[in-house]
Amino acid sequence: MNRAHSHHHHHAPPSYNRAFAVGVALNIVYIIVEVVYGFISDSLALLTDAGHNLTDVLALLLAWGAATLARRKPSTRRTYGFSRATIIASVFSGLLLFAAVGAIAWEAVSRFFDPVTPAGKTIVIVAGIGVVINSVTALFFFRGKDSDLNIRGAYLHMAADAAVSLGVVISGLFIWKYGINWIDPLSSLVIAAVILASTWGLLRDSLNLAVDAVPGEIDPLAVRDFLLSGDGVVAVHDLHIWALSTTDTALTVHLVMDPRPMDDDFLNNMTNQLETRFKIHHPTIQIEGVGEESFCPQLDGCAR
Repeated sequence: MNRAHSHHHHHAPPSYNRAFAVGVALNIVYIIVEVVYGFISDSLALLTDAGHNLTDVLALLLAWGAATLARRKPSTRRTYGFSRATIIASVFSGLLLFAAVGAIAWEAVSRFFDPVTPAGKTIVIVAGIGVVINSVTALFFFRGKDSDLNIRGAYLHMAADAAVSLGVVISGLFIWKYGINWIDPLSSLVIAAVILASTWGLLRDSLNLAVDAVPGEIDPLAVRDFLLSGDGVVAVHDLHIWALSTTDTALTVHLVMDPRPMDDDFLNNMTNQLETRFKIHHPTIQIEGVGEESFCPQLDGCAR
């Protein structure tokens, strides 16, 4: 049986080292400020936001480490390099956010039964600083959030923080101007809801990539139809599409052709079209003649 393979390799993902470094540094300084003034003002909202910011620093470090590993060249043993580290980091990032939600909600409910009188003016000033810091950090990752799930995780952490800090500012104003102290634990519950809403999609997509599901932005039926539309293609089978990392997608497929192509023009065209139309950067295409179809070991995963 004659076989032909075509590969197209994608370049390393862009570096976000400076964005990660600045983001981590700004947030560590801000966490210290929040903790200090959270105790001084006796504000649960500031303290829970500080705890949330700490999980975000850990998430930024995870995403930074994964992005750095992903740029390392493949080796004889690790033929794909460490690209998958970005997917693993995205999963952990989502889990960290869920843990933060549980801790914040638990403490907020407890505070309803044990109310205190926080210092509203201090809350407004400190949380206002947080809005600025988190918004600036989120903007560092804005451009890459739609093309890299790992960067999207970092962006969501910072964007959620900005929204949370804004909520704390609003609750601080109510406490300061109107003496409505129960707004402090209530704002913590709202914080938890905001984090949960922003995290669910990230964790779902990350877990899908972790089990080699087709990336959400790619329609596998559209890919199959495109492959079937090729000149001389009479059948498509053993089609698999999965993520190598949060930026690179791979494909393997068997194409039954009649007649077989006489040169590499067909493969080159297919490879270029897969990248242009579907952002699939690592295709492997096996060509077979009529009657030469090889057995597919995963019948449920084969498109025929």
